[in-house]
Amino acid sequence: MSDKISEWIEVHIKTSTAGIELVCSRLMDIGITGFAIEDAEDFEEFLNDKNGNWDYIDDDLLNLKNCETKVIVYVQNDSLANENINSIQAELRKLKESDKFEEFGELEVELKNIAEEDWANNWRKFFKPMTVGDKLLIKPSWEKADSDETRKILEIDPASSFGTGQHDTTQLCLENLEHYITDGVRLLDLGCGSGILGIAGMLLGAKWLTAVDIDDNAVKTAGENIINNNISKDRFEALCGDITTDSKLRKKIGGGFDIVTANIVSDVLISMSRYFKGFLSDGGVLIVSGIIKQRKDEVISVIEKCGFKSERVAESEEWVCVSFSQV
Repeated sequence: MSDKISEWIEVHIKTSTAGIELVCSRLMDIGITGFAIEDAEDFEEFLNDKNGNWDYIDDDLLNLKNCETKVIVYVQNDSLANENINSIQAELRKLKESDKFEEFGELEVELKNIAEEDWANNWRKFFKPMTVGDKLLIKPSWEKADSDETRKILEIDPASSFGTGQHDTTQLCLENLEHYITDGVRLLDLGCGSGILGIAGMLLGAKWLTAVDIDDNAVKTAGENIINNNISKDRFEALCGDITTDSKLRKKIGGGFDIVTANIVSDVLISMSRYFKGFLSDGGVLIVSGIIKQRKDEVISVIEKCGFKSERVAESEEWVCVSFSQV
């Protein structure tokens, strides 16, 4: 048991019977395929099964009829723990935003086997300066870069937003950005999280950044990180909202972007696909990631039907990043 406590964080996601399937679907979209489910309604059905002959039921099992409905997953307590837990929380916030009739429960996270305040501090020991691609060095504010460092230094404090650069999806996007970006381009980052992709784009030569996220906290965090990287307020805007449902937001974002990035999940990329082209200038490039390998062909097919052609497909572990040109 002690090994499990030290190596794994038990994540309890509070939901409802109606929300279980959606929560599990969102978890699978971000690469989590193993989970346990506790549901009082299922246990009631078990007890009321007319075909069952129960001479004895353990008291611990009987207590399940009063349990909270939850989905339980285990996150390895390593360098990606913060990214993975933030990713889970971000998906739950999006699901809660869409839950107009409050059918899916609290959609809150509780961490077991580790105190939340310990996790909030201890994950930092894993976040060290790291190089990505040929030009970037990513580091948190509490770490120092070598005085003779020649790479562009990107300083990031993710807070509760996704994006330290350690996750495969983020690294794939950064490497693709480096390949496509040229001085003076206009960049749109959809689902900006901590702001890491937009900041990288600006450090690599972009002249303007629009960063968008559905989560208020992410927009605030991204704005702070952008400024902390010495990017002046007259060179970017950070907007909150959902482009798939908010026509006013799409109008405010406008068009003429040379590069659009979206590191989200497959279902959201699919729902956004019809809007990507309207944001891009002629000859502009679309870079999407957050795609699990099993859904690569599906996502590429949907986006290509919206007037794009896949140009570069990069993979790392279970994740895929695709860059598209327009046709």
